[in-house]
Amino acid sequence: MHRAHRTLATAGGLLLATALACTGTATAAPSPVSPTAAAGAAAADCRPLADAPAQAQAVVNAACSQIGVPYSWGGGSIHGPTYGQDYPGGGPGAHDSRVKGFDCSHLVQYAAWQGAGIALPEGTWNQARWSGATARFDRARGTAPLQPGDLLLWGSDPANLGSVHHIAVYLGNGKMVEARESGTLVKVSDVRLDSQYAGALRIVGGEQPPAQTKRFMTWGTQVGLRPEPGTQKPAVSRLPGPTAVDVQCQARGETVTAEGYTNDAWSYLPKYKAWISNIYINDPAAWLPGVPTC
Repeated sequence: MHRAHRTLATAGGLLLATALACTGTATAAPSPVSPTAAAGAAAADCRPLADAPAQAQAVVNAACSQIGVPYSWGGGSIHGPTYGQDYPGGGPGAHDSRVKGFDCSHLVQYAAWQGAGIALPEGTWNQARWSGATARFDRARGTAPLQPGDLLLWGSDPANLGSVHHIAVYLGNGKMVEARESGTLVKVSDVRLDSQYAGALRIVGGEQPPAQTKRFMTWGTQVGLRPEPGTQKPAVSRLPGPTAVDVQCQARGETVTAEGYTNDAWSYLPKYKAWISNIYINDPAAWLPGVPTC
């Protein structure tokens, strides 16, 4: 089972909205340096450059694992690079539907999820205003209070987080890793403390998964959570949209057919004291890897 594309589809148009958040397009020709050599050199420089908690370091390492991957307008997901969309303004992004890569917000979303199981919303402006942030730093403070793994923001109106159009992961020592614009690769850059710099937020240090659980992302809207692994009893709760859930164990239950898939696997969510059909867990496997049987 592969649910990555369906996750984007259920976002109700957020894919296009996310793409519009990273509107920078390259104006200069790519460097003649070999892409493989350049990516290798850049990867060596992409790492936490200051002390940080393990969770923050994991976010950095996940972002750095994508060094050398192309920028693609609207591309990327929590699972990795995807083909993007053609940039309507033309230029180097005019053919990004043929480019498998990340835009800025999806690179950050990937790093947060793969590194630390943190589920960020779609869109740079939504990420900038994310209610789960554990600390915020205004533009006047520069990079002095930041630690690796913090998210850097740029907006057309730095005082308005709703105007944020670019986001990147801080490495420390004035450096960051970013997916900047079409025609370039995910790379390490100097932090740009320019007129559009809108500050930063810290995403680590919040709620941790309960012991002996594994975190997954769901897909779909109004997904019912059941008191038993089946649909015979009314839902005890519903997930309004894609949600990070912590799975304790899984079991065989009622066979469910939905969205063209059939599956009898169900997962128990201790937070909700309820079950969810594995069809609605965004993982390529029908029987979730690394999750014990109930």
